[in-house]
Amino acid sequence: MEPLVRAEGLKKSFGAVDAVRELSFQLAPGEVVGLLGPNGAGKTTTLKLLLGLLRPTEGSATVLGLDCTRQARQVKARLGYCPDEPAFHGFLTGRETLAFVASVRGLAIGGAMAGLEPLIATLDFGPQLDVFTANYSHGTKKKLALLAALIHDPRVLLLDEPTNGLDPPTAHRVRELLADKARAGAAIMVSTHLLDMADRLCDRVLVLDKGVIIAEGSPASVRSRAGVPPEASLEDAFLALVA
Repeated sequence: MEPLVRAEGLKKSFGAVDAVRELSFQLAPGEVVGLLGPNGAGKTTTLKLLLGLLRPTEGSATVLGLDCTRQARQVKARLGYCPDEPAFHGFLTGRETLAFVASVRGLAIGGAMAGLEPLIATLDFGPQLDVFTANYSHGTKKKLALLAALIHDPRVLLLDEPTNGLDPPTAHRVRELLADKARAGAAIMVSTHLLDMADRLCDRVLVLDKGVIIAEGSPASVRSRAGVPPEASLEDAFLALVA
């Protein structure tokens, strides 16, 4: 099956510092891939390279066959992205924000909002739709960011800490939602420090340390690579790998 995302030899340097280097990976349809690593490992830089927000020092990346640097606008139009720290215009309500996103993406606002209704119910976001985003908690902003990322039903999702700030029941529903999207054929990359979530959700994980992939594979194979028992947590494996 043709990958929806490809990265080949990606490197991004800031002066003398290599944020990431020699990154090569693929995301296939129906796959949830976790991007794991300590702070400063290069996770957010990797996502920004795929989004076309950063230009690679070396290497290349494509999303849906489009070059992430030369065709960045087309890439952003087709994928969905949820940042770790969402920011919105505080003078708009959640409903107005989603209508604005739909308009920017060239969608019919009524149809887009109708399509989001099941997701709004899943995230229990209805009571917040007509509240100004200036009054949102971090968790509520995260819900709105997820809705904005999903409004155009993208085939590729890049999510930075998608359950950070959510209460446990909502985090569980988000994991189920992402699993459903993958089963429907989406390719999803989740950058997270919540290793229990990655263990439950991800088909495959990439473990980054100092900008380099030091382990890749299913959570079970990463445990094996780390030399921890099969019943050990993914956190145990992660700590062994980056020790």
